[in-house]
Amino acid sequence: MKKCTHEDQIDERVQPRTPEGCEECLKTGDWWVHLRLCLICGHVGCCDSSPNRHATRHFHATSHPIVQSMEPGEDWRWCYADEVEVINPNAAN
Repeated sequence: MKKCTHEDQIDERVQPRTPEGCEECLKTGDWWVHLRLCLICGHVGCCDSSPNRHATRHFHATSHPIVQSMEPGEDWRWCYADEVEVINPNAAN
């Protein structure tokens, strides 16, 4: 089973820089479908179902590999670099 090799980069104290929405979309007046939080720096980007895919773009620009869903009721994490779900120790069982 494939495992994330970047979990040591996660900052569990990270806070969303723009909790109200996608950082870039807010600046340009665009819209998003779902939001993703970079667990390295707090960047909030839109998902790959959104027109601009800012979360993925953030990964390619910064190499920050791990995001977490910001959707209510979702607590999953994803590693772009390893293309695998990351175990969230804070997830409700």
